[in-house]
Amino acid sequence: MSEKLNVNGQAIELVQGDITDQCVDAIVNAANSRLAGGAGVDGAIHRRGGPSIMSETRRRYPDGCPTGSAVISAAGDLPARFVIHAVGPIWQGGDSGEPELLASTHRRGLELAVEHDCHSIAFPAISTGVYGYPVDKAAAIAIGTSAEFLDEFSKPSTIRFVLFSRDAVEAFTAALRSVKV
Repeated sequence: MSEKLNVNGQAIELVQGDITDQCVDAIVNAANSRLAGGAGVDGAIHRRGGPSIMSETRRRYPDGCPTGSAVISAAGDLPARFVIHAVGPIWQGGDSGEPELLASTHRRGLELAVEHDCHSIAFPAISTGVYGYPVDKAAAIAIGTSAEFLDEFSKPSTIRFVLFSRDAVEAFTAALRSVKV
C-alpha cells in the first residue's frame, strides 16, 4: 500500500509499516522532551538502534528538546544515517497552541534533514499515540507542513510517512488527497 503526491518534483509518500525498517537518510523519532526514551515509536527506535543513540543524545542534548522542535543524532544500528528526535505536543483540546507546535515539530525535522544533506526522511504520525492528538487533525498538519516545505525549498526529495495503523493510513491518505499543488 503506497500513496504519493509530487510537489516541485519531490515526493510525499505514505506507507504502512515499521519505521525502523526504512532505508532512508533520516528517520524521525516521536520523542519526549527529556529525550529519555519511551514507548511506541520512541521505544522501537531505541531498541532497534541500540544504546549509542541514547548515549549520544544524553551527551549532546543534556537539557533535552523543547516541544515543537527537534534535534539530530546518529542512527546506531538502524538502516538510516540519522535519527531526528522530534517533540510533538500533548493534545489538550486544540486551544493550547497544539497545531502550531505540531507544524513547528515537522518543519524543524525537515530543516535538520536538509542541513544534514538528507535526501529522504521518514516520519511517524507524531503526537497521535500516547500524546492523544487526533490522527485526522495531525495528518492534515503533517502533510500540509511537508507540502509547504517542499513548495518553498524543493528538498528533500522524499518525505515518507510510515504509519503503523490502518486508521492512520486512512487519515493521512485523506490529508494527502486534499492537498492542492
